[in-house]
Amino acid sequence: MKKVAVIVLLCFAHLFCLAQDNVDDALAYQYYQQGQYQQAVVLLEKLFNNTRSDAYFELYFNSLLKLKRFDDAEKTVKKLIRQNPKNLQYGIALARIYQDKGQTDAANKLYMQVIANLPADEFKIREIANHFYSFQAYDLAISAFLQGRKILNNEQPFTYELLSIYRYKKDKHMLVQEYLNALPQMPQLLPQAESVLATVFEDNSDYQLLQSALLKKIQKEPQTEVYTKLLIWQYLQQQEYEMALRQLMAQDKRTRDDGGTLFNAAGTFIDNKAYPTAIEAYEYILSKGKESPWYLPAKVEMINAKYQLVIAGHFDKKAITELAAAYQAIIDEYGKSRQTIFALKKWANLQAYYLDDLPKAENALEELLKTPGIPATEAGQAKLDLGDIYILTQQPWEAFLIYEQVAKQFDNQEIGNEARYRSARLSFYQGNFAYAKSQSDVLKASTSQLISNDALNLSLLIADNLQTPTDSNALKMYADAEMLQFRNLPMKAIAKLDSINIAFPNNSLTDDILMAKSKIYIKSNETDKAVAALKAIIDLKDSSIWADDALFTLADLYEKSGKDNEQAKNLYQKLINDYPGSMYTAEARKRFRKLRGDNVGT
Repeated sequence: MKKVAVIVLLCFAHLFCLAQDNVDDALAYQYYQQGQYQQAVVLLEKLFNNTRSDAYFELYFNSLLKLKRFDDAEKTVKKLIRQNPKNLQYGIALARIYQDKGQTDAANKLYMQVIANLPADEFKIREIANHFYSFQAYDLAISAFLQGRKILNNEQPFTYELLSIYRYKKDKHMLVQEYLNALPQMPQLLPQAESVLATVFEDNSDYQLLQSALLKKIQKEPQTEVYTKLLIWQYLQQQEYEMALRQLMAQDKRTRDDGGTLFNAAGTFIDNKAYPTAIEAYEYILSKGKESPWYLPAKVEMINAKYQLVIAGHFDKKAITELAAAYQAIIDEYGKSRQTIFALKKWANLQAYYLDDLPKAENALEELLKTPGIPATEAGQAKLDLGDIYILTQQPWEAFLIYEQVAKQFDNQEIGNEARYRSARLSFYQGNFAYAKSQSDVLKASTSQLISNDALNLSLLIADNLQTPTDSNALKMYADAEMLQFRNLPMKAIAKLDSINIAFPNNSLTDDILMAKSKIYIKSNETDKAVAALKAIIDLKDSSIWADDALFTLADLYEKSGKDNEQAKNLYQKLINDYPGSMYTAEARKRFRKLRGDNVGT
């Protein structure tokens, strides 16, 4: 009976001790978190002595260092080292004491001893490196991981840890080397590598660092496809599209790909307006023959890329004629159907605006509307295009009727709002400013930001330039110039715009004329003239309704040319700061962050 009583008493004593330790633990942690180290160290010493837990040791030891009780800390740590010489955590602790006391050489000697004596145990190595990491000794953590690889005779462990440290330190050279070390065995890291490098890299020299390292790797290991993929990405980031294409074609030949990778890359070229490079890519895919699954898509997209070159002003009359023939060939081969609507629409556009054959364009669109099974929205868009042709063939009433028809059919839809805007624009061309403004005012509330912005600009243009007879007459000339530009007669439009100031000096259209001219110059690739016009608008500051448009357009020109990204960044920032309500602000912020080196995809 006495024996049982003793056992029960011991159990209660043990439970009491556990309960007391739990109370001390919570209180000690609270003191530690609040920086009350004098109170924390008493409880932590007791808890460590009771449990010999590494977690309590770390808090107890850190408290001693915070209180600068170096002698107590050194005495405790040396005693622990004698009791457990294999616990490298204590060796690190002793080195930290020396470091905090200013005995740098002694500290470094001990750190190196710890790293030299790492066990051949991946878990233990990681544990020691994490100790270094916990007190921001990042270089020592790196040394521990690299030494661990030597001890384990394996270059693959600790990849994620090293990548994290190199990224934090912005050590671009070692970050590149670590990714190149890891990618052959872990190709799934490629998207992460691209994202991280895009975030860390700041200028062209960083990409050159990557390119140099990659070319060396590819020379030694040409069969490692992931290196080629990263090199292609690097060229795309640098807008070196021709170099990217060379690598893609070489990769296609090595892997005997079906052309799918190249087709997708050509889409990237198109998105970045590198149309000649895209065309070359599509031509390469076509050279594989009709049995290729990408033959027909590549053929269609190649013609569309040439179409983009035409409307960008890069093709001569002969090339445009050949392009129209290519669209005609698609229609002849596959017939007029919903699948070939795109070809018929673009063929009609070429006839109307580039080959001066308005009757052909008009007939083609009228035929298109008779095509069986054509979707309602496609028919609506074709009617809008036909309305534009009616304007060019001097049938404004027909144009007005077809615009109104689409507007009623698609009321409160984007295509319907577009129809109403075109109707307002036609009224503006005809000098019916009151009706054009009333329609524009209704459209200012459009759900489409682009239509809303166009309508707002048209409304303000009319309102701001009808104050005096001089301004009203100048506005009529300006409307004529807009009509000439609509008819794709840019030089006549420029001449008309230049004549406004001669006929009506001191008119109120200065910024509107500059903006209209800049758009024409951009389309005709007269970049220097466009830049001069846009800068003149920006110099007008708040007196121009086109200031935010000019800032964004000029920044876009600088960015796309790749010659002055810093100037582009400054212009985007000015737009964000000065015009927070602009429709361009969100896109400007995105581009600014990209130019600054942020990872905008996260």
